[in-house]
Amino acid sequence: MKTPYIWKNWKLLPWDETLDHNITHSLHYGSWVFEWIRFYPTKNGPKVFKLKEHIKRLFYSASCMKMDIPYTEEEIINATLEVVAKSGVDSGYIRPIAYFGYGKMGLNPTGAPVDVAISAWAWGKYLSEDPISVKIPSVRRIDPQTVPMWAKICWNYANSILASLEIKEGGYDEGLLLDTQGFIAEWPGENIFFVKWNEVFTPVAGTILPWITRSTIMQLFKDKFDIEVEEKRISPKELWDFDEAFFVWTAAEVTPIGTITDEEWNKYSYNTKDKNSYTQKMKKIYDDVVKGKDSDYLDWLA
Repeated sequence: MKTPYIWKNWKLLPWDETLDHNITHSLHYGSWVFEWIRFYPTKNGPKVFKLKEHIKRLFYSASCMKMDIPYTEEEIINATLEVVAKSGVDSGYIRPIAYFGYGKMGLNPTGAPVDVAISAWAWGKYLSEDPISVKIPSVRRIDPQTVPMWAKICWNYANSILASLEIKEGGYDEGLLLDTQGFIAEWPGENIFFVKWNEVFTPVAGTILPWITRSTIMQLFKDKFDIEVEEKRISPKELWDFDEAFFVWTAAEVTPIGTITDEEWNKYSYNTKDKNSYTQKMKKIYDDVVKGKDSDYLDWLA
């Protein structure tokens, strides 16, 4: 996992020399904001997928925390590319984080310094290539009236951790959270899509983080299949009616779902292994796009 350098506050530092003081505001209160970005091997060297969009969202998340990042978006983009170039690997993950650092305690972070760090490392696919098993846990997705759902703030992920622990203890690969109204939201790390005949559906934004991969997949359905993905509130009672289901996320890319088990232990199966399914077709399309094999989308790569 270790690579030579981490960028922190204008400096490239050796991986093991970037540890923070344990009296760091964000360590105690979860007031970090972050992004999760992938880079891929291409015939022209490593390329970062939708870097500008990710960094723009990093700054948006910071604004939700009243956090003033002391760099421009362009400076963070350039620093990210430098870290990737010096990582020594041609594919992997990038984690930019911004946080209130050492010098202030108490819930109000006003006056605390803002630190920024960017790391990159090689890491394999987050989920299996084969269709996975999914379970709806008892934990509900955070209500949007409590925290900004459009931001990637670390404290939101306590919700994800609790759900993940419950799901893994039950022997499932992944989970599918419902919102506080009982409608399908997302897994804590992935958005979900459903296919019925030639129609594609995804939960409406509001109780989900509208991931950058989600918008990418919606655009690709339109471009490649002339299908407009319908955003709608989806009840668990509709799970039986879909032909396919798959997760999307920066780390998970396009992950086929084999089965979903609901809270009443009803188990629904999906045809996502068939090479002619939309799931498998989109999986191949997405892989070609992020690896620079589709010339129509080279401007998505940095």
